[in-house]
Amino acid sequence: MSIDPYEALGLSKTASAEEIKKAYRKIARNSHPDLNPSDADAAAKFKAASAAYDLLKDPETRARFDRGEIDASGAEQQQRRYYRDYAERADNPYRRAGHPGGGTGAGEAGFGDASDIFAEFFRQQGGGGRQEGQFFNARGSDLRYALEVPFLDAALGGKTRITLPDGAALEVSIPQGTAEGQTIRLRGKGAPGFGEGPPGDALITISIAPHPHFRREGDDILLDLPITIDEALLGGKVAVPTIGGRVNLNIPKGASSGRVLRLKGRGVARRGAAAGDQLVSLKVVMPPEVDAELADFIGKWRREHGYDPRKEMM
Repeated sequence: MSIDPYEALGLSKTASAEEIKKAYRKIARNSHPDLNPSDADAAAKFKAASAAYDLLKDPETRARFDRGEIDASGAEQQQRRYYRDYAERADNPYRRAGHPGGGTGAGEAGFGDASDIFAEFFRQQGGGGRQEGQFFNARGSDLRYALEVPFLDAALGGKTRITLPDGAALEVSIPQGTAEGQTIRLRGKGAPGFGEGPPGDALITISIAPHPHFRREGDDILLDLPITIDEALLGGKVAVPTIGGRVNLNIPKGASSGRVLRLKGRGVARRGAAAGDQLVSLKVVMPPEVDAELADFIGKWRREHGYDPRKEMM
């Protein structure tokens, strides 16, 4: 049984779209399976939150859920009152005289065979219903799935396979530059249609697994880069990883921790848009051991050239 999406995110039904997004991101940060590899509860919480966010982030889908038209999994609810409402309509040709309001089912309302209901209704609505007791044609329901993809597959594009509930496998192409929460539509891969109606679509909502080094903001890639004391003092070229491979980066002399250098065009490239950049934040890292020679040199330098970087804070 699917968990109520508002409950899964710890929100009320009056939550705003921004509150929904923040709640999902908080759970994703704390309960992602990659960060909690042996925690089944965290994995279940993340899975429930992902399904809830998939349902509620789309205003139209959220409204349909709130109206009771779909359930928490996105599946269509059975609209039993639909047929009863039709039975109670004055223009229903099958309504029996002396039975205003009808009964609790088609037989009590005087319909006879249920297929006659569909035939007459679709004839009146100009739909694709068949006549003389044959069943109507209708498009199948869309089926919704959640898929987590590796960080680089989302950034660079790729292919993966998902296994459907019936055991069938479905190949999914991940477009270059796919963003968190983006939905991919696979036409004709949903539920089968009724009669001669076409099948629905498969709607696959993407979540992106975290990367050990890269982070993403829009189309920009963020990277924290460790550098040595001598690289910070003297500058020079260092190799830097990017999503497209290694490149050389010039470190300016006297670089401090927190300084951000930009690699133009080394971010995410989406179709029809200019590529983002890679922003490299420098982090000066001390050697694992401070030997006597280095300590003596720095001690002498401090005595002759010492300065206070915190002076203006006092």
